[in-house]
Amino acid sequence: MIVLGVDPGIERIGWAVIEKVGSKLTPIRFGLIKTPRIPTPARLLLIRQEFTAVLHEFKPDEFATEQQVFAANKTTALDVAKALGVMLAVSAELDLPWAEYSPPEVKKAVTGVGQAEKHQVQFMVQKILGLTEPVKPDDVADALAIAVCHALKTRG
Repeated sequence: MIVLGVDPGIERIGWAVIEKVGSKLTPIRFGLIKTPRIPTPARLLLIRQEFTAVLHEFKPDEFATEQQVFAANKTTALDVAKALGVMLAVSAELDLPWAEYSPPEVKKAVTGVGQAEKHQVQFMVQKILGLTEPVKPDDVADALAIAVCHALKTRG
């Protein structure tokens, strides 16, 4: 099973593709979609194009995101929701199943502790996937954690 994990954003979208064969998880590729400071509709179009390219190149069987939790900045929350909406629409066009996990669910799946610190999650992702060094930036590391979480929680 090929899993795409996505850390949604409007300026930076982390993405990670991993493969699950039995209980073994293998990283395929991961990266970052960046959008320049241009009007929101143009940003959303760019996100659609880049996200579609990732889907066509790697042909994931499923894709997962982390639930967005915003307290203070409503504008950021709305922009991220718009970007996520674009990605969900593209995935629906391709009949790509989608799952969403809360931050504690991702942390617990990866580390065994729902309140783990970011560095602990990154360490465990590195260990689970056999990576030789920590993944940067955080958006991409988060996308890998989301992909690992989904792979560990599903059959296939």
